[in-house]
Amino acid sequence: MAEVTPPARGIVLAHFIVSDDVERSRRFYTEVLGGRVVFSGEPTYVALANSWIVINVGGGPTDDKPAVTLETPRDPDRVSSFLNIRVADIQAVYAEWSARGAQFLTPPKQHQYEMRCYIRDPDGYLIEVGQTTDPEGDWSPWLPSPSVA
Repeated sequence: MAEVTPPARGIVLAHFIVSDDVERSRRFYTEVLGGRVVFSGEPTYVALANSWIVINVGGGPTDDKPAVTLETPRDPDRVSSFLNIRVADIQAVYAEWSARGAQFLTPPKQHQYEMRCYIRDPDGYLIEVGQTTDPEGDWSPWLPSPSVA
């Protein structure tokens, strides 16, 4: 198993999720989404594309977050943030992940600059899967958005 190493410079972004069952979530992020375990236990780190998903159990306040309790979503239909995964071929990903057990809310839908659809992980976290379809072909997630207001 690979080690989780800090960046030589700059930052590395990881998405931390609280899970009621770390092993179940690990299986979802590896077996369904195709990630790779880099550290197993509590927490578990899964390398997914160019980032990490950190999966751990919830818990009460600690000395560095004295009023914060970590828990899974109470109502999966009320969301304040979500994981956004960009793919080159959304139809292929939709078919592959569906075959692996992903439960999509809808098939991919065309919007102004993208096709997108959503799935939930085993704890109810929302995940957007999207493919850029900008007719000019010049939109990139690494460049400023054409107009986000």
